[in-house]
Amino acid sequence: MISYQPLWDTMKHKGITQYQLIHKYNVSAGQLSRLRANQNVSTNTLNTLCEILDCELSDVACYKKLQSN
Repeated sequence: MISYQPLWDTMKHKGITQYQLIHKYNVSAGQLSRLRANQNVSTNTLNTLCEILDCELSDVACYKKLQSN
């Protein structure tokens, strides 16, 4: 599963809020909602976030293996 937890940590570290992403950088609220829920987002969205935050993809997303029962 892809987790976007690194995104929230990076945003906090860089001092960028969700409000700023929406209103200053024109990231859609829908995309942020999908990121909060660890749902699918486009590579374009990931690229945009890396550009805004001046970071690497690993600072935005990571892979977490699902535990099998």
